[in-house]
Amino acid sequence: MTERHVLEPTAEHPITITPTAGRVVVRVDGAIVADSCAALTLQESTYPAVQYIPLRDVDGQRLRHSQTTTYCPYKGEAGYYSVAGARVVVDDALWCYERPYPAVAAIAGHVAFYPDKADISVTPD
Repeated sequence: MTERHVLEPTAEHPITITPTAGRVVVRVDGAIVADSCAALTLQESTYPAVQYIPLRDVDGQRLRHSQTTTYCPYKGEAGYYSVAGARVVVDDALWCYERPYPAVAAIAGHVAFYPDKADISVTPD
């Protein structure tokens, strides 16, 4: 395996993780696949904020492990899952970092959904 370049968050590329104020509900193809009041909001640099949902709050029966992986030098190796919606399976709809780097260790045990593959709503407390 190739050695991976690891980067730490900096003032030029900040990463913050905070508890999400409210309830996060995720629908894929019309089916509710996640419902959580314990999500985390990860804000990385100028990218849109991402909701990381505890795996315990995701309907595991709808998940199909994918062979897809990607690498982020700030977070680590990501694994993917496809999700069975109401009528179809949506490929690689979510990702997770099983062993995230120490700077983002809080997202371990959490998953995030692609906003173009899922309907992600946050309802304030």
